[in-house]
Amino acid sequence: MCKIGGLLLLLIIVVMARDNSVMAAMLLNRTVRFSVIAPDDPGHPQSLRIILPIIKLAARNISDPERGILPGWKINITSFDSECSSTYGPLAAFEVKDRTDAFLGPVCDYVIAPVCRYAGEWKIPVLTAGGQADLFVFKKEYYKTLTRLMGSYKFVSVALRTILAHFGWSVAGLLYFDYGLLSNKGHSICHFTLGPVFTALGQSSVHKSFNETAAVPEFRNLLEFVSNHSRIVVVCADPPVVREILLVAEEMNMIDSGEYVFFNIELFNSTLTHTPWHVANDTEERNNRAKKAFTALLTVTAKTPDTPAYLNFSDEIKAIAKETHNFTFGPDPVSTFVTAFYDAVLLYAQALNETLAFGFNGSIGEEVTRRMWNRTLQGITGPFTVDANGDRITDYSLMDMDPETNTFKIVANYIGAKRKLEPVPGKKIHWAGGRLEPPPDKPVCGYDNSLCKTMPVYAILSIVLSSIVVLLAIASAFIYRHYKLEAEIASMTWRVYSSEIGHILQHAKFRGSMHSLVRRGSQQTVFSEDGISLFGDMRGQMFVPTAVYKGNQVAIKSINKSRIDLTRPLLLELKRMKDLHHDHLVRFYGACIDPPNGCILTEYCNKGSLQDILENEQFKLDWMFRYSLMHDIVKGMAFLHHSDIKSHGSLKSSNCVVDSRFVLKIADFGLRSLRESSGSLEDSDSYAYWKRLLWTAPELLRLGPQAPPEGTQKGDVYSFAIIIHEIVSRQGPWGKLGHISLQPREIVESVKNCSGAKCLRPSTSDLCCDEEVSALMKRCWAEDPADRPDFNTLKATIRKLNKDNESNNILDNLLSRMEQYANNLETLVEERTADYLEEKRKCEELLYQLLPKSVASQLILGQSVVAETYDSVTIYFSDIVGFTSLSAESQPLQVVELLNDLYTCFDSIIENFDVYKVETIGDAYMVVSGLPVRNGLNHAREIARMSLALLTAVKSFTIRHRPWDQLKLRIGMHSGPCVAGVVGLKMPRYCLFGDTVNTSSRMESNGEALKIHVSPYTKEVLDTFGTFELELRGEVEMKGKGKMTTYWLLGEKTSSISGSTGGERGDSLTSVPVVSSPYTPVATTRYLPPSTTQQQQQHC
Repeated sequence: MCKIGGLLLLLIIVVMARDNSVMAAMLLNRTVRFSVIAPDDPGHPQSLRIILPIIKLAARNISDPERGILPGWKINITSFDSECSSTYGPLAAFEVKDRTDAFLGPVCDYVIAPVCRYAGEWKIPVLTAGGQADLFVFKKEYYKTLTRLMGSYKFVSVALRTILAHFGWSVAGLLYFDYGLLSNKGHSICHFTLGPVFTALGQSSVHKSFNETAAVPEFRNLLEFVSNHSRIVVVCADPPVVREILLVAEEMNMIDSGEYVFFNIELFNSTLTHTPWHVANDTEERNNRAKKAFTALLTVTAKTPDTPAYLNFSDEIKAIAKETHNFTFGPDPVSTFVTAFYDAVLLYAQALNETLAFGFNGSIGEEVTRRMWNRTLQGITGPFTVDANGDRITDYSLMDMDPETNTFKIVANYIGAKRKLEPVPGKKIHWAGGRLEPPPDKPVCGYDNSLCKTMPVYAILSIVLSSIVVLLAIASAFIYRHYKLEAEIASMTWRVYSSEIGHILQHAKFRGSMHSLVRRGSQQTVFSEDGISLFGDMRGQMFVPTAVYKGNQVAIKSINKSRIDLTRPLLLELKRMKDLHHDHLVRFYGACIDPPNGCILTEYCNKGSLQDILENEQFKLDWMFRYSLMHDIVKGMAFLHHSDIKSHGSLKSSNCVVDSRFVLKIADFGLRSLRESSGSLEDSDSYAYWKRLLWTAPELLRLGPQAPPEGTQKGDVYSFAIIIHEIVSRQGPWGKLGHISLQPREIVESVKNCSGAKCLRPSTSDLCCDEEVSALMKRCWAEDPADRPDFNTLKATIRKLNKDNESNNILDNLLSRMEQYANNLETLVEERTADYLEEKRKCEELLYQLLPKSVASQLILGQSVVAETYDSVTIYFSDIVGFTSLSAESQPLQVVELLNDLYTCFDSIIENFDVYKVETIGDAYMVVSGLPVRNGLNHAREIARMSLALLTAVKSFTIRHRPWDQLKLRIGMHSGPCVAGVVGLKMPRYCLFGDTVNTSSRMESNGEALKIHVSPYTKEVLDTFGTFELELRGEVEMKGKGKMTTYWLLGEKTSSISGSTGGERGDSLTSVPVVSSPYTPVATTRYLPPSTTQQQQQHC
């Protein structure tokens, strides 16, 4: 039987060896090989000295022959010092990758990252109590075989968020230690711890970091920053740093106020003590302050079991560490970050056992890893769960300082599987500042107490006293105004005595409307309106009596009352009338109440009423004029409606008067009790009575005698509509009713008794006006007063109609038009002047091309040009050899084009020299230097250089109609005196006189083609420069001169000319560089005769 079992086992081993050599070796040797990678630093909470004893204990237990998971197996443990280096740690992994079954560790994040990436490719499981940073959550992509036995910092963030929510907090400030930017250690554990915490709390929280150089001043700044955003402060740093931060907080009164709660994230509870506030080598005073400060601190740490089994296990670990590694633990139980490696060995052994029992496909490392994830197992700390991502779901404890024992004790536990905070029975949290409940994270008064600042007593007293002073000032102002009003009423500043009124003019002569505006002072009539009606179509004009009051001509309206009772309302109205001032209201000067001379004095407007202007056919009113009249009425009525007078009540065209500046003003408003005398009521059958009612609104007509004498504002709008119709039609009120002819009484009765939708109104069908004006009239005389606009609306409407003439009055509009015309005229004059100056400039430029500028300037000024003698000039002559035969073989236009092209080329060259072109005659070309502006002896040099440049240009010149021919230029030059002046009145020319001109011409005619013939006098001048190369020709017979020794000009030395471009003969000589300007040959109809140079005494 044993043999059969042995054969089966051997068969299994052979099959497995064929599929997986690692598993075959493991089965054959019954050996598990663990590689432990961790730092050997005693100060590290997970150093080799701390975790190796517990790993060895776990290996011994799992291989126990009787109770072990892998009974009788051999567990090989190899350890490596990673130094927490991302270099040495991976090197250790590479060294043992072929002889290890699982990695225990690394524990440092910067070592875990590369090792786990490689292990994933090697398919070797990695079990560690570190690697809690959030980036290790990406298992499938980067860390395929990583199992974290202390979970993730994400679980810490969930736990802290649950704790804060338990107390109703949602906002927190985070302060944490992190290495400086220049440090080679990367980020700290606190950085990785609070990163997920900040993400979990959201953007409402704030965070600040500090490095190892931070001291008390920076801690104070950090706490001030946090206090402006939160009352819950989460701190992560070494215990001494946390103590210093709390001491600063105590100094800033953040502890005694009871408004702040501090959290310390200390997951490695091996560094915790029950009295972290006490430091042995510190002063008693600081220790007492720290003890008070720690009352506001709650500590979050990994949950450590307090069961007897765990305590015994912890003692066993301490004994092994002391015996095998000479390491001594503290008095507290061993941290779960250390005992997690015991659970790691158990977890691996259990997964390996199941893998061997049930078989697998693929890699044993991947299969073991898969079986370690998403399961629950009984560990040394109790049951623990590894989630589907290979992370252990961890529990945390919340610790608070007991004020009786001054030691930190667990008051609640966070159960990760339940995501719930469970208080410890019989324990409670002690809040700082004597509070019995947790403080709010958002203070009621705001972080800076700005929402409920209490006002100091002195401020309250100041406000009360200020209010009393203001009330007294207001009361005093009202009392003062009341007494001032009473004083003004009592003073009767409006009163005028009869003795103050002089020169009352009572013009009894009647004037027709044709002369009403022509003659001043004709505003009076003795005819009644009944009498006027007898004249039929003859329209008369109403005048008012005038007088002189204090040097001003005023209008007089009599008060036909035997007695005037000065009641308070009347006195108040008189005062208001006196105070009323507006550009479009007739000014009220005062009233005389001395019977029988009672009268009202108002401003006199000498242009008559609006009715007079409209009836006077001599006035031609354009629409600017009419809109201005409407605008003046609207502005005056708008002001009147907003004054104490409130309304007019009798608005009509005869009550709108025009002053000398053509400003329309409203008259006859207010003081109805004085204006309407009891004995002056017209007969109800009279023509004047009914005509006066033509402007009255229908609702006022229906009221009859009960109508208010001051009228209504909507009634004034109706009256304004009738006035607009008058202005447009110029045929009086109700001047157009279509084909119907009605008397005033009939019109008034029809308006009054209107029934139905259509009421009698003036006709607008035949009016020549804009649609806007017609619509405005209809709106203003609407039957329902509520449908009529007010004068403010009318002001805006009229302004739109009269937008081009928005000044105050007609005269201003006229003046504005004149000013605009003047401005336009100035602009036109400036444009014409500019055109003239431009043409003048063109003419002067043309003249400067025909004559020297100095000569032309004298001619422009009207001065006579006196001939001038020049002692030394050089004259240039040239012609074309064979030009006569060339002209005979060419068409005239071709000759013209040839000469135009040639001289355009020459002209562009000579502009670069100090020379003056005298003239061209046929093929002859004459140039002079040294006049009209003298240049010393430079004239010979300028002509010589110019000659060399022209000779060079001719050699490359192409004849358009004979491109195969070469022009042969013949040049002659001579120096000497001459006389220059302008001759003739018609086409005046600047001419040269003297023997020098003849000699120059002889030098040219006796020269040779493509050569420059120089006289001995010019040669003598050129020699003074020492730069020109000349060749002796010999004696030449000159007509009229006899024999003369002459020379050929060969060129100028290169070294003496700045910017020369080449030599004519060898490297030592050069011709002056040709400055060619682009030109376009232009054909002309002028014929130039092909004659040679004229040889005469005068050359023009």
